[in-house]
Amino acid sequence: MRTDFAPERLAADPTLAEIDQILRKCVHCGFCTATCPTYLLTGDELDGPRGRIYLMKEMFEADRPADEVVRDHLDRCLGCLNCMSTCPSGVDYAHLVEYGKAHVEATAPRSLFDRLIRAAIALALPGRRRFRASLLAGFLFGPIVRRLPGRLGALGALVPARLPGPTLVKPGQVHAAEGLRKARVALVIGCVQPVLRPSVDAAAVRLLTRHGVEVVVPPSAGCCGALPLHMGKEAQGRAMAALLVDALAPHLDGLDAVIVTASGCGTTIKDYGHLLQGDPVRAAAAARIAALARDVTEVLDGVELAPTGAAAGRPIAYHDACSLRHGQRVSAPKRLLAKAGFTVREAKDAHLCCGSAGTYNMLQPELSAPLGRDKAAALAATGAGVVVAGNIGCLTQIAGHGALPVFHTVEMLDWATGGPKPEGLA
Repeated sequence: MRTDFAPERLAADPTLAEIDQILRKCVHCGFCTATCPTYLLTGDELDGPRGRIYLMKEMFEADRPADEVVRDHLDRCLGCLNCMSTCPSGVDYAHLVEYGKAHVEATAPRSLFDRLIRAAIALALPGRRRFRASLLAGFLFGPIVRRLPGRLGALGALVPARLPGPTLVKPGQVHAAEGLRKARVALVIGCVQPVLRPSVDAAAVRLLTRHGVEVVVPPSAGCCGALPLHMGKEAQGRAMAALLVDALAPHLDGLDAVIVTASGCGTTIKDYGHLLQGDPVRAAAAARIAALARDVTEVLDGVELAPTGAAAGRPIAYHDACSLRHGQRVSAPKRLLAKAGFTVREAKDAHLCCGSAGTYNMLQPELSAPLGRDKAAALAATGAGVVVAGNIGCLTQIAGHGALPVFHTVEMLDWATGGPKPEGLA
């Protein structure tokens, strides 16, 4: 793609120079459009990666604020990165759309209601205590909120039928390996998952320690910054990433990996070297953390699982979260589930997003809901009767649009290797 940036602008702004290099790689082939979930739903060229790239090119070249057209089409981008898996030219759409959304958030006009709901989400979700308090409020007022139209109703629909119990995996804990220690990892427990589904981290700790991996839970480790970054709130996202780097940095010596059980968070942490490259205080530690970052299944892929036979031949429908499949290119979960004895089935169009996408199902329910229904129906059509995935957002989205029980990969692997049966598994 030919670009037309003034040389002096590129020399003065490293971010703009990076944007220019990304844009120049695009050859207009349209392969990305064919695999973009929002384009497949709307049929609008501007709701596909190629169209959004043109909008961002014009916006950045003209050095102007985002208008309503750019705002709406970038807001409707899932950030699933399916386009990057498809692109033959290696266009770095992930960073380009991150810059685009940040520019939209900083410059585009929004209604008062839009600003308020985005601010409320950015305040409530990235913090375990705040999120638990928000969940309690949602539980109390959920029956009323669910009846409201649009985004408020979508928020109400995400509140679980009963409040989850407290998490047993807490900051500051050290969980010793059973038998000979084979590895030592730090577990980032994050903000949403330990409140919404505390059983996941508990299963991860049991599974890892049973197989000889010591698990350290660093104190003061909070949100990775992924949630505000999804909404283009770049300053907030960087600030939260910086706090997590500060929390992890003192504990890095002697670690084999920094692990995450929510793959959406893992994708962000693996990008810390880029996200915080301009931070003179934290850049080196951020790059080191990014290099150590692993999805929990990547660590488990390096140890020999010891199945008990409990899962032998049991069919499961595996949903490949976009953050694993496209964001991190991790294929370990299917391999591990098969080794544990499960018969792994994948749905038709397994590469397509379920519509959760961080905050997307809260902010774009008119597009998120049909994606969720399609994904839940495709998984049910496998005949497996159980859905397994590696990201809390996907689990919540699929459960909300289907009837099948949903479980995290580590919950199933824990059970298959001697742990307790996950609650709700028939």
